[in-house]
Amino acid sequence: MFRFNTINDYHASLIAGETTCVQTVQNYLDKITQEEHLNSFLEVYTEEATARALELDKARLAGKNLGKLHGVVVGIKDVICYNGHKVSASSKILENYTAIYSATAIEKLLAAGAIIIGRQNCDEFAMGSSNENSAYGPVKNALDNERVPGGSSGGSAVAIQADLCMISLGSDTGGSVRQPADFCGVVGLKPSYGMISRYGLIAYASSFDQIGIFSKTITDAALVLEVIAGGDNFDSTVSSKPVPSFSAALVDNSISEPKKVAYFKETLEHPGLDPEIKAQTEAYLTSLKAKGYTVEAVDFSLLSYLVPTYYVLTTAEASSNLSRFDGIRFGHRTSEPVADLTALYKLSRTEGFGEEVQRRILLGSFVLSAGYFDAYFTKAQQVRQKLVDLTNSLFEQYDILVSPTVPAPAFKIGAHQHSATEMFLADIYTVYANLVGIPAISLPLFKHSNGMPFGLQVMSKSYNETALLRFSNAMMPA
Repeated sequence: MFRFNTINDYHASLIAGETTCVQTVQNYLDKITQEEHLNSFLEVYTEEATARALELDKARLAGKNLGKLHGVVVGIKDVICYNGHKVSASSKILENYTAIYSATAIEKLLAAGAIIIGRQNCDEFAMGSSNENSAYGPVKNALDNERVPGGSSGGSAVAIQADLCMISLGSDTGGSVRQPADFCGVVGLKPSYGMISRYGLIAYASSFDQIGIFSKTITDAALVLEVIAGGDNFDSTVSSKPVPSFSAALVDNSISEPKKVAYFKETLEHPGLDPEIKAQTEAYLTSLKAKGYTVEAVDFSLLSYLVPTYYVLTTAEASSNLSRFDGIRFGHRTSEPVADLTALYKLSRTEGFGEEVQRRILLGSFVLSAGYFDAYFTKAQQVRQKLVDLTNSLFEQYDILVSPTVPAPAFKIGAHQHSATEMFLADIYTVYANLVGIPAISLPLFKHSNGMPFGLQVMSKSYNETALLRFSNAMMPA
């Protein structure tokens, strides 16, 4: 009989003969069909996943060594390339485009024995905080179908929330793993910038993007991270440092516990923070003190600069990255008669890109223009450097930084659809980690009086995922 609590538990069940990979895949295929209304998956690899499961069962029964992710069923966000499979970034401009190579993260998953069950819905080109910007319709929160799941990796978060797969891979440019994890009540990990190769990840903002992990437990996130992290000759920005055994570090008593915790005072005093999130977060910090942790408030005068800085820089990078989608080399090309090449570009991109993507391309083109480059882009880069300096100084004194993940729990579908400013401000707590490149995770610890979950965001020094994961594991309810 199939059961899944953790990957280790699942492997024990396989070895004991209590279930098989084929039974496991069929279980998830049935659930995906039952929950089709959530719109979490854009495509399900039914035959391929079943054949892969049968192959893995035969290998296990033949006594072959099992990979770390043997038989683990994984869903992938529709911005991660998988050779021979469609990848559209949930956009009409890439409709029916088939990847001609696999992302390095995908190659590592497969080498470790994982089964990829399908590609998951997201905000178009990973631009959004609600998963309402997909060209293929919004994803619905499994706990309340009238509410958003968060974005941009909403489909990936809901797949874990609704038990449609064991692990999901998303991408996080400014909170696109942590915010939907918060809204859906699951674990969402954004590693340090450069921890996981971005080769094969469709770019939004190249100096911010990072592949992230959704799971039910810290132990599963740690295991997946150690599999997919590490150097890659195809990505010059990825770290070549040896990858620690994060899963082993969780149970290694010789590693000192991270005990010194800081929080930015201004994050809990912000007028946009939901009163219940504020109260429960403050009570939690008080409980940490009672358990022997050092918990101290730190002044952070740059909080109001985070969102403007983030959107100036990311839209500038997006404007450059998305210029390749022109209807000539690949992607949607208009069928309307046009007078010249410029008209073809304009009409193809107007038809292919959704409203939010167009907004960000226009904003990025504006801040990069000759008359405004220094006033906006250069200033934003200077603020980013100030943030990096502040962060380095902070982690000389503290092990861990915490904050709310989001200012409010999951909102109703359509509630902020006509207010870009309100939607942008939903990222106020998550963009910081991307601006400075540190790892961050959202832990599903709390529940709002409206019945929706919300989380605590935990951050650590860059490339100190070991401390981040050990602290997070200690915070999770038994």
